[in-house]
Amino acid sequence: MFNRRKKAEERSAKSKKSALREWLDSVLFAVIAATLIRFLTFEAFAIPTPSMENSLMVGDYLFVSKLHYGIRTPKTPLQVPLTHQKIWGTDIPSYSTAIQLPSFRLPGFSSVKNGDVVVFNYPPHKPGEPAYPTDLKTNFIKRCIGIPGDVVTIQNQQVLVNGKIAPIPVRSETTYFIKTTEVLDERFFRKFDIVNDFKSAEGPFINWQPLEAYNEVTKTNTLVGYQINTTAEVIEQVKTFAWIKGVDPIVAPAGQAEPGIYGSKAYAWNQDNFGPLTVPRKGMTVPINQQTIAVYGPVIERYESNEQVVVTPTAIQIGGKPITSYTFRQDYYFMMGDNRHNSEDSRYWGFVPEDHLVGKAVFVWMSIDPVPADSWHKIRWSRVFRTID
Repeated sequence: MFNRRKKAEERSAKSKKSALREWLDSVLFAVIAATLIRFLTFEAFAIPTPSMENSLMVGDYLFVSKLHYGIRTPKTPLQVPLTHQKIWGTDIPSYSTAIQLPSFRLPGFSSVKNGDVVVFNYPPHKPGEPAYPTDLKTNFIKRCIGIPGDVVTIQNQQVLVNGKIAPIPVRSETTYFIKTTEVLDERFFRKFDIVNDFKSAEGPFINWQPLEAYNEVTKTNTLVGYQINTTAEVIEQVKTFAWIKGVDPIVAPAGQAEPGIYGSKAYAWNQDNFGPLTVPRKGMTVPINQQTIAVYGPVIERYESNEQVVVTPTAIQIGGKPITSYTFRQDYYFMMGDNRHNSEDSRYWGFVPEDHLVGKAVFVWMSIDPVPADSWHKIRWSRVFRTID
């Protein structure tokens, strides 16, 4: 009797151990499968800032295809699976740089084309962040304006590529002044999806605000209109109201330098008047002078794997020797956000190296409004399963 009871207890313990092992095996399999899918095919991505509105909106969740441009082999193989920079909910790094490998890109379905919406690693070192390896830098999403060898020019907000007008994204936004003395409230602007005060990764965002001018007669400030950030389609609707006295785009004048604009050390460029600027391609050679250093010096210093680079406004040294020309080792891209006056993009920090490309944004699978009018409108159903163009 004792032996039978002992054997039964042993069988029960073995059964429990097997069940636990099966559960652990299932979890391990799921983690490995999800990691492989994320690495080899598609990766989920959330829109954190309004730089691509109205094409992509804060709260959109989308899938990014790594197959289109080719899978990039990891530079930092020692990572906690399914993490990016930190372990979930902590400030603990989720990776180790003890091993850093050369990065290669496998053949893809296509190359990057003008107009593609691309996810990439933010190229320069973001202030306040650790110096992450290339494959762990912060993810950005923008529209590709210029591919390697293209000449990009912006004239009064109009983008030209190789001298030809580039198509304007259908849902792109920019800033307008609407002239009116009518007092408009939040309800009016919400009808057109012009919403204020939501917080993004770049901080609070303002889509509309009243503008006033000092009235000499009354000695008070008087409403003259509103500055709004919206699409051309909405502007056409606004123009139909009888109490709107005029609508004008707000454009920075040509020749007026804007602080922080890329190349501003040698050129009087701003966000609305920029270039012409040639996008570097692999094998392209440029002379070294004050003008080329202003736009290509950061590339030579940061992304070309050169050692002992010293860049000054008038000269570049590599390995202790001054150079008079330079030949690029990889391709580069010029990216811009569709929200043209509220986007941190290539106009401010320069080119995206080929080895920083993550993949092509293909479709939105979910969209959650960060500031819904009510609980019934929390999900933007019209955006669910929308393809990205």
